[in-house]
Amino acid sequence: VWSVLAVSVALLLTSLFIYGTLFNVYRYRLHEIQVKLLRLPKSFAGLRVVQISDIHSGSLQNHRAVESAVQKINDQNPDLIFFTGDLVNNIADEATSFIDIFSKLRAKHGVYSILGNHDYGDYVAWPDAVTKEANLNKLKHIHAQMGWRLLLNEHVRIEQNGESIAIAGVENWSAKGRFSSYGKLHQALAGLADAATILLLSHDPSHWEAEILDHPAEVDMTFSGHTHGMQFGLEWWKWRWSPVQYLYRQWAGLYNRNHQFLYVNRGFGVIGYPGRVGILPEITVFTLQPANA
Repeated sequence: VWSVLAVSVALLLTSLFIYGTLFNVYRYRLHEIQVKLLRLPKSFAGLRVVQISDIHSGSLQNHRAVESAVQKINDQNPDLIFFTGDLVNNIADEATSFIDIFSKLRAKHGVYSILGNHDYGDYVAWPDAVTKEANLNKLKHIHAQMGWRLLLNEHVRIEQNGESIAIAGVENWSAKGRFSSYGKLHQALAGLADAATILLLSHDPSHWEAEILDHPAEVDMTFSGHTHGMQFGLEWWKWRWSPVQYLYRQWAGLYNRNHQFLYVNRGFGVIGYPGRVGILPEITVFTLQPANA
């Protein structure tokens, strides 16, 4: 009996993984999220923010499907678009064939991006440090070519009707020892203690509890990715499960701690396993409102 059960489970899992590879890589799911922020100025009520994360362009083959996803994003009429890291798996050249596609993203106040752990080329045996640095510089240039404002431990202010919000971005920072940390949160948030609202892009969600929540600038909302929901799990209504939850306390969806929010995007692309089972690729559309609205 046990052997029959084991074989049945193995066949089921194999079938699921094959299905996930053949049909789920480009099944982009739109998540619409409403968030009320304590310090959001009235001028920004109804602000529409689209987030994508973890494109991993080296794993994407179907350019037409990616073009369709870009059109889906533009159809949301976003005020802002955030990309929260991992444009490539390892090498900048992976992204070159997608420059024309992602340069079509449009938002009223622009597209803002950060680097993820895979973007630094840390997982490649480079011949020397100069070559590795040149690869990273090329990747930064690709962000610019696409019209994305890459935030490297810095922030910008967006103004509307005499009021402003701050968009900050840190380089990759992880509380998990196996991932390198280049992020400098204090540098990214310097001078923002008086900011009405701070929206922070930080690739690794472990950063939120480790540093962000306690920062005196009081970040209103953090946008992260990195986990992919492990590209495997179950989601039903408000219940969800994935093996990644045993590694990351915040691994998918919206989290709130004393009116400070974190959203963990499930990722746009794939890496490792070339498919998805139960955890589909995500495009997130946020509508931000003042808490008293």
